[in-house]
Amino acid sequence: MIEPPAEYDTTWKEALGQYFEPFLELVFPQVHELVDWTKPPQSLDKELQQILQDSESGLRIADKLFQVWQRNNQPTWILIHVEVQSQEQAEFAQRMYIYNYRAFDLYLRPVISLAVLGDERASWRPAFYGYALGGCEVSLQFPIAKLLDYETQWQTLEESSNPFAAIVMAHLKTKATTGKPNERKQWKWTLIRRLFERGYSRDEVINLFRFIDRMMALPIELERELKAEIRRYQEERQMPFLSQMELIAIEEGREKGKEEGREEGIQLGFLQNARESVLAALQVRFETVPPELVEVINKIAEITRLRQLLLQAIAIPSLTEFQQLLERGSDESNEGETKEVSEPN
Repeated sequence: MIEPPAEYDTTWKEALGQYFEPFLELVFPQVHELVDWTKPPQSLDKELQQILQDSESGLRIADKLFQVWQRNNQPTWILIHVEVQSQEQAEFAQRMYIYNYRAFDLYLRPVISLAVLGDERASWRPAFYGYALGGCEVSLQFPIAKLLDYETQWQTLEESSNPFAAIVMAHLKTKATTGKPNERKQWKWTLIRRLFERGYSRDEVINLFRFIDRMMALPIELERELKAEIRRYQEERQMPFLSQMELIAIEEGREKGKEEGREEGIQLGFLQNARESVLAALQVRFETVPPELVEVINKIAEITRLRQLLLQAIAIPSLTEFQQLLERGSDESNEGETKEVSEPN
């Protein structure tokens, strides 16, 4: 049987977006206590792209950035990084530090950085980055959650009514059953059956089923067997949570999610290549490019505009004229956005 790859990144990203409060309550309770939950958190995906755009791999799919309000009514930003790689990464703590100061630089407000370590090395627990030189010292201490630790708390997870407990259990059993498709099928069925028995609402069952189904990928033949077991189980207990059409829709959604993830990665790659082409053309023609100009170009997220700028960078007589052209383009873009917003419905 061909075992399909587990869907960790997209599952975690969507689960964090939908269950952000339960996630903090379960995994980082000390941070959960700081937040005024009467004010809805804001997910900031575009701002996150700006923070991570110069990283070695572009936008990391499992990262999330939220704006929340503390109980003292002060805004705070929470930057979450989910690391699901199985190998130790020496630069991980440094990357956490870089992302933290970029977020701080963007908002000039306190930023809480949190790391979820979903790897298989029990001893790997990076939680600090810093250096000191010539009397100058900088450092970042950040909270971590090691998912392996929850294996010793399995009964607590099973008894929890927190919906995010299902995501943590699915992650652990997906890791534990790599290369063991029949064992994964049994655990997947156990976790799905738990959804029916925990007293969740129908919508909650469907949402959590979708996350478990996506993460715990099975070979096609085992997937068919599992779907048949689900149908029999519901019929025997008269629990019509998931109809055949909904099972099909969830499966189609899983495939669509994979495709969207690929398309997002491709689009980000195109943008980064286009930015680098503009900067390379300017460097060839004018030798040095001011840092502030580099920063402006790296913030452009429209591929059409970057292509136009590349043509202009090749032909324009001076760097000053290019900067003026860039400024005019930004002004025109802002005016267009203002007009669009001000138009009556």
